[in-house]
Amino acid sequence: MKEQRLHTPDGVRDIYNGECQKKLTLQNHLHDTLVSYGYQDIQTPSIEFLNIFSEEIGAVPSKDMYKFFDKEGNTLVLRPDFTPSIARSAAKYYMDSALPVKLCYMGNTFVNSTDYQLKLKESTQCGAELLGDSSSSADGEILAMVVDSLKSCGLEEFRITVGHSLYLPALIQAANISDDIAQEIEEYLSNNNLFGVEEIVDKLDINEQLKYLFSLLSSYDLSIDVLTKAKLRAKEYADIYTALDDLESLYDQTRIYGIDKYISLELGIVSHHNYYIGVIFAGYTFGTGEAIVTGGRYDKLLSYFGKNQPAIGFAINVDQLMAAVSRQKIEIPVKQEGMLLVYSKENRTAAIEKASALRSSGTKVDLLRYQKELQADDYQNYAAEKQLAEVVFMID
Repeated sequence: MKEQRLHTPDGVRDIYNGECQKKLTLQNHLHDTLVSYGYQDIQTPSIEFLNIFSEEIGAVPSKDMYKFFDKEGNTLVLRPDFTPSIARSAAKYYMDSALPVKLCYMGNTFVNSTDYQLKLKESTQCGAELLGDSSSSADGEILAMVVDSLKSCGLEEFRITVGHSLYLPALIQAANISDDIAQEIEEYLSNNNLFGVEEIVDKLDINEQLKYLFSLLSSYDLSIDVLTKAKLRAKEYADIYTALDDLESLYDQTRIYGIDKYISLELGIVSHHNYYIGVIFAGYTFGTGEAIVTGGRYDKLLSYFGKNQPAIGFAINVDQLMAAVSRQKIEIPVKQEGMLLVYSKENRTAAIEKASALRSSGTKVDLLRYQKELQADDYQNYAAEKQLAEVVFMID
């Protein structure tokens, strides 16, 4: 037990000093962006009932949740995902709203996953949810918020890959593929093994139209012209056509917002959140192997909580974003303000009175008693570490 006193469990860590200040600054940039779009803050509890994240919803596998019991014997979990929590809250508090509801949040999620070594089990997420609007305009607003949020943190080189959760299942159904083969295709796509997908498709006894539509799964950046051509070939398949039509409408919205240069259409995207039904997307940049943002449309999730409304949202993994910003050597300017007021024993009363007056006027003041064995540089360095703008001595 003694060996554990100064250590944290695997998958969690302390964040302190300059890194903590930079993370808070980054979070403020993200939050300010979401609020600028008219989104309202909401906080949901870190502890929820297990059924909020049930297998039926398809959020996070039960084995990856931190589960425990309350004194009545109810099974509780540490929140592994924000979206079902927001959906529960919306169904409870916004049931009668006739207009779209726009919510944003900042908080931590907890996933006991061992898929990747050194992957954090507690991570900070910042996100937004747009409830009550099924239009492509809502999809476009969400993607514009994603782009503006990432740019607010200094990122310029990133891509948002956009797909549709309906496309692959509709292809599989149209081709009458068995569940085993379908699962194999999905696993190949999840691992970016496109050759494996092509090998399976080549063996299928399907018409040329479907073969062409299957071939689009291998494209990392589908052009709008190819998408339009694919729609013509998909007219016989309603769900496939709907998926392509949704993406075409969304791409038009990204052009209006002027963010199309950040968008890549990718029909082979596979989401591990089963509640997504419609447009899905993920954002990537240099310096991290994980997606820094994920999201999509979940039009049926709120019905699980008794409210039939469409919805779309996204979550930014702040810790992954921090790692990317750091590795790209993007400076996160932390504002230096306030003062370090160093006082001698004789001037303690005067120093306290001065500090109190300055704090009343909005100035941050760190009081520190003078130590003769320290040099002026020691105090200057101390102030710099705490992002204090100046050092004032009252030691006469």
